[in-house]
Amino acid sequence: MEVIGPRLVSWATTVDPQALEQARRTAQLPFVHPHVALMPDAHPGLGATVGSVIPTDHAIIPAAVGVDIGCGMIAVLTQFRSDDLRGRSLTPLRRAIERAVPLSAGVANRRVAATAEPRVALLEAEADAAGLDPQQHSDRWREQLGTLGSGNHFIEVSLDEQDRVWAFLHSGSRGVGNHIAQHHIEVARRLMRRDRVALPDRDLAYLVEGTDEFDAYIRHLRWAQHYALLNREEMMDRVIGQLGSFLGRDVREAARVNCHHNFTQRETHGGRSVWVSRKGAIEAREGQPGLIPGSMGTASYVVEGLGNAMSLCSAPHGAGRRLSRTAARRQFSRDQLRQAMTGIEYRDSDAFLDEIPAAYKDIDRVMADSADLVRVRHTLRQAVNVKGD
Repeated sequence: MEVIGPRLVSWATTVDPQALEQARRTAQLPFVHPHVALMPDAHPGLGATVGSVIPTDHAIIPAAVGVDIGCGMIAVLTQFRSDDLRGRSLTPLRRAIERAVPLSAGVANRRVAATAEPRVALLEAEADAAGLDPQQHSDRWREQLGTLGSGNHFIEVSLDEQDRVWAFLHSGSRGVGNHIAQHHIEVARRLMRRDRVALPDRDLAYLVEGTDEFDAYIRHLRWAQHYALLNREEMMDRVIGQLGSFLGRDVREAARVNCHHNFTQRETHGGRSVWVSRKGAIEAREGQPGLIPGSMGTASYVVEGLGNAMSLCSAPHGAGRRLSRTAARRQFSRDQLRQAMTGIEYRDSDAFLDEIPAAYKDIDRVMADSADLVRVRHTLRQAVNVKGD
């Protein structure tokens, strides 16, 4: 850990200058308390750095939560072992998962799946209680429950250091969460213009606690965070259903972990109750289970928090981008992607060039930088990788 400026500490061995400047600007805001914590995977984001933990007193910056509210990970440890997969072509399993879970940006289920109906009913009741009409933000929010998305969202079947089989996936609150976030970011910008508040970056526009706008954001944020969690649960149930069908036996779950890495909640730090926004970071209190994925083709980690107070009990959310998507597409070829994915069942496509591992930070370096934030419980290596275009 290094103190790199007033109210700014960092665990990143290397950090992009733009990301560092973003973090400095955020840390200068008068309501930040006690400090901004940069994670080892920090990289530039909208307004606030991805891979940052931002505690704020009586205010919240909507863009510091991110536009994929509640994005995060879920993992399930099964009773299966590598011997159950050995000698089998894993292509049918990959294709079965691709049929069971709609992939890519903007996609939706044709109808609300029977398995999703209780979750949708719960979300409808919670939306009513929050004074939220999700339909105003996405007319397909019900049908998108149980869908993956694109970009760095993925589904994997992996093996741990004991050759046990895990299912692992990454996704968030889909279109409805994105539109809720964009709405409240614009509300905050409008209020800053109205009140003539000078900001170092317009995307650091904030909402003040005690106002109607703040209260509405918190209600809608909490709904979207729960939507994201249930979206992951719905997809995971489908994935382990397909895994069980492929191996001819129902999955027996030995463990299930579901955690956000784009979220806000009230916590106590530095002797004060504050709102902690983790934008690309997981909560890592002492003994708390968490998930830190690598990039496509690399290791991922099941971890346990160490409760590091200076990090605001936080840890990184993944490898973190090293190159932009455009730069990665210019620099790498499909043959290089194939080489990086050797031994892993995946859909061979140019669509994933910008997800090649070399476009991301070295996950081993990220984990080394996180030695005082988390304890590694399991290291996962991919057998099957599923992504959307």
